Amino acid sequence: MIAKLKFVLGLCGIAVLMTSCPSGIGSKLGGSLGGKPNSVNVGSSSSVTGLAYNQKAGFQVDKKFTGQLIGPNLVFIEGGRFTMGSIEEDVMGTHDNIERTVSVQSFYMDETEIANVHYLEYLYSVQKDSTLDFYEAALPDTSVWRNDLAFNDPYVEQYLRFPGFRMYPVVGISWTQATDYSLWRTAVVNQNLAGGNAKTKAPKATKTGAATASAATRANAPARVSIESGRILPSYRLPTEAEWEYAAKAMIGTQQQDENQANQRIYPWDGPSLRESSGKSRGTMLANFKRGRGDYAGIAGKSNDGAIITAEIYKYAPNDFGLYQMAGNVNEWVMDLYRPLSFQDFNDLNPVRRNDKLDKASRYDSKNNNSLIDNKSRVYKGGSWADISYWLAPGSRRFLDQDSATATIGFRCAMISAGLNK
Repeated sequence: MIAKLKFVLGLCGIAVLMTSCPSGIGSKLGGSLGGKPNSVNVGSSSSVTGLAYNQKAGFQVDKKFTGQLIGPNLVFIEGGRFTMGSIEEDVMGTHDNIERTVSVQSFYMDETEIANVHYLEYLYSVQKDSTLDFYEAALPDTSVWRNDLAFNDPYVEQYLRFPGFRMYPVVGISWTQATDYSLWRTAVVNQNLAGGNAKTKAPKATKTGAATASAATRANAPARVSIESGRILPSYRLPTEAEWEYAAKAMIGTQQQDENQANQRIYPWDGPSLRESSGKSRGTMLANFKRGRGDYAGIAGKSNDGAIITAEIYKYAPNDFGLYQMAGNVNEWVMDLYRPLSFQDFNDLNPVRRNDKLDKASRYDSKNNNSLIDNKSRVYKGGSWADISYWLAPGSRRFLDQDSATATIGFRCAMISAGLNK
C-alpha cells in the first residue's frame, strides 16, 4: 500500500498555492453553471458581527465567487426524481433492481468514457512520479483480449498503445484501478488550476494505507488554497449506481409542462427500437452491441453499428444530457457494492450501497464458494460491444470482483455539484 499511494503527486498538496487560474485547462472552466452565475452576495463586512472581511490576517471572503469551476470533459447533470430500476422483463430472474422512486442531487459526469489516450497520460505521469510497483499495478490487463479459440492477438498487442485506437475506450481496467485514476486526476487537475508551479513532498503511508504528511512536510509546504476559496475542484470519482442510471436515462428529454413526462425510457433514447427511426441514417443502430450469435456489426459495406469490437468514444449521438455511449460500447464501473436486495435497503435520496451495511457479506458464504457475493463485488452497467440488447437498458445491473478486469468494462468519472440545492 505504501507504493500504491506514493504516486498521487503529493495528495497532501492537492490544493496547492494558487497564483492564477490559467486558460487552456479546458473551455468549460468558466466558473458558472450553464451560464447562470451561482453568486454569493456578501458585503465588505459581516452582516451578523460587523467585523470587516479581507483585512490583513483577518477572515477572507472571495466576493467574486460565481460558482463551482467545471472540470475538463464534465457535463452538468441537473438532479431530480426518477424511477430507478429495470422496466424490462427480468429474463435473468435476478429480481435485484425492482422499480422504486429516488431523488438524485445535481452532479457532473464525464461526457465520454475514459479513452486509451487518457489512460496513457495517467501511465506516463505515474511512471515518472511513482514507484515501479505502482506503475505495474496501474497497467491495464491487455490479456483480457486473449482467447485460445479466437485470433484476438492484435488487440492484445495493439489496442492500448497504437495511435489508431487512442480514442477508443480503455478496457482491462479493474474497479480499483479506475478509483486510483480518479484520485490522480483530481490531483493533476487541481495542480493545473494552480499553475503547476508548486512543489510538495509525496505523502507517506501508514500501515493501513492512509496517506499522511510528516510534520516537516507540513511545515515546509507552501500555503494551500482553502476550500472556502471555491477555487479548487471537488474530487473526481466513480459515479454511484443511482447517478449513472439517472444520467443514462436522461428523462429530461421527455419533459412536458409541470412535472409531466411524455414516457418512460427503456434505453437512453425514446422508444423500444434500437435503430434510428428517421433521416439519412434510418435503420442504423443507435449503440454498439451484439445483435445475435456471431453478429457483432452486420455485413461488409452495410456495417450496421460500425464496430466489430469497441468504437470511438464519440461514435454515436449523445443522450439528452449530452453524454456519449451510455448504452453499449463498454460497460462502466460504478461506485456501489453489489447486493441483490439494494432496492429494499437504499435511501431514497442520493442512494449508494456501501460495504457491509445492513446486508453483510457473511450472509453469502463466499469463503466456502457458495456465493460470488462479498465485499469486493462491484456493480457495472450499460452493456457492451459483446452484449445483447437486454444489457443496454440503464436499469440492468451486473457485478464483478473489484480487482478483476475484462475486455468489455471501462469507466467514466463523476463529481459533485457543490452549492446547488437541487
